[in-house]
Amino acid sequence: MKACFMGLGYIGLPTAIISAKHGVDVVGVDINPHVVDVTNQGKLHIIEPGMEDMLQEVLEAGNFKAYTEPLVSDAYFMVVPTPFKGDHEPDISYVEAATRMVVPLLKDGDLYVIESTSPIGTTEKMAELIFSLRPELKDKIYIAYCPERVLPGNVIYELVHNDRVIGGMNVASTNKAIEFYSKFVQGQLHKTNCRTAEMCKLTENSSRDVQIAFANELSLICDKAGINVWELIELANKHPRVNILQPGCGVGGHCIAVDPYFITAEYPTESKLIATARGINNYKSLWCAEKVKTAILEFELQNKRKPVVAMMGLAFKPNIDDLRESPSKNIVSRVIQICNNADILIVEPNVKEHNQFKLTEYKEAYGKADIVAMLTAHDQFKTLPYDEGKVILDFCGVYRK
Repeated sequence: MKACFMGLGYIGLPTAIISAKHGVDVVGVDINPHVVDVTNQGKLHIIEPGMEDMLQEVLEAGNFKAYTEPLVSDAYFMVVPTPFKGDHEPDISYVEAATRMVVPLLKDGDLYVIESTSPIGTTEKMAELIFSLRPELKDKIYIAYCPERVLPGNVIYELVHNDRVIGGMNVASTNKAIEFYSKFVQGQLHKTNCRTAEMCKLTENSSRDVQIAFANELSLICDKAGINVWELIELANKHPRVNILQPGCGVGGHCIAVDPYFITAEYPTESKLIATARGINNYKSLWCAEKVKTAILEFELQNKRKPVVAMMGLAFKPNIDDLRESPSKNIVSRVIQICNNADILIVEPNVKEHNQFKLTEYKEAYGKADIVAMLTAHDQFKTLPYDEGKVILDFCGVYRK
């Protein structure tokens, strides 16, 4: 079998590599020539432990190669971003563009799968597009939706061992997709229809968003009440049926921070809890920025000089280089915008350079800082001693123990 993966990002590239590792002849496609070049050199353009060695292995075996255009294959997988536009409306233009690229290559018996997180009905819309351009393929190809559900940093294990939900346009399409994923997925493959599979992905991440919003709301209450929120949650979780998540400075990434809008945009009247949770998590980053601003003003009043402020972390979660929808990045931008009376040092140990921010090595920044804002709980930051001579704003629980 030959499989074509459209998109070599945080999900597409690992999935393509894992497929190749399990004997599939894989074509990886990305419109960014730099991504294609470095991938074919055996180098990862993302951070994912253990994946680079596997990439080099499948390249040497001849099971994988990256291109900027798709090649004729037996199965095509859409693994491209689905951002939102305007007032948080889902944007499926990337999925549509990727689909249009493969439509001329489709033939009888081919499998077409969307893995990109998508609004309900996207699979059906793409099927309509395909058949409008290639009417002779009606009822002759297999179309399905199969969302990923992996954790960055643990992708190699989770792509293989996690259960998958697979929803076809019909039973035959579901079974055809299961035939492919069975080549490398050891978790259970759960059959459903494409609309349910689409909603399942959105439901999983919206549920997480609501749970995080509860923790973030608790952190706001505890700050005002003079209670250590980390100790509170640890104690509350001693209850056998309570499992409160940890608060942070918001919610980021291209899943939890985005997917709930795919529901609220289409069903605004029915999704009040989901919308409220989104609002709480967005507000938390604004609240963090205001706390930094207040600390800067208080320091200047007390010490009659501008403070040095270390903003620790830009990634949306610990130990990765992914800055998509990152609340930490938004906080840094806002603090720079509203606080001219400070020398601000920006830290992100997992990124070599940034086109917007000048980055400082984390130990150097911590040593120079009068005020330290912990925004992302990277492991490196946990090695830094708690210096009571500094003003430390720990928004992500680096020092919660």
